Formats: sequence, structure tokens, C-alpha cells
Amino acid sequence: QVQLAESGGGLVQPGGSLRLSCTASGFNLDYYAMGWFRQAPGKEREGVSCISSGVGSTYYADSVKGRFTISRDNAKNTVYLQMDSLKPEDTATYYCARADSKGSYFCDNMEYWGKGTLVTVSS
Repeated sequence: QVQLAESGGGLVQPGGSLRLSCTASGFNLDYYAMGWFRQAPGKEREGVSCISSGVGSTYYADSVKGRFTISRDNAKNTVYLQMDSLKPEDTATYYCARADSKGSYFCDNMEYWGKGTLVTVSS
């Protein structure tokens, strides 16, 4: 069955970096759009970044553009989120998700979700 497992979260100082990983099983990563989302305490979940199936076009929320980079390793069936220049407002639980349709280009309909990994940015 489809499973997504995030890792790499933790405590980091402002200005620091973290790399999140999302290891997928039960499907071929290359065939689906994959996204990273986050939810801070007391706030709604928001989309952070998305990578399309196939060619791997990437999209970013304005709040992380220029600081975060999404990538995909098809051989490892893993999606990454490199987070640099982290700010306290990046503190949240980060979730990996898979789109519902094979050949999907955007992350607007996500069907499967991981359990999340907590990122805390604090001095």
C-alpha cells in the first residue's frame, strides 16, 4: 500500500538549514506530483512546495521562495526539501503528500499524507 515517511526535522537556530526527506513506498514517485505542506500551531495547513510528475517542474510559496528547494531522487523513491536561511516563522510540522492522479502536474488534490516531522526554528 502507499506509505509516506518524513524525516529530518529538528531544532535549528535562525539562519540555519535542515533537509527534510520523504521516503515513499507502494508507488513510483516519478508518476505523481509530490508536495510539502506545513502547519504551525493554531494555524491552517499551507502548501510550501510542489514538484510535478515527469519533468519535475517545481513550485514554491512566496514565503519560502529563494530559501527552500524541493527535489526528487527516483532511484531512492524519495523527495527532499532543502530549507536554508530558516526563520522562526518557519516553525511547523511539515508533511509530505502525494497527488491523487498519475501524471499529475500540480499539488491541488492530494490523496496520501505522511505523519509529519516537526521543525522548530529558535535561538
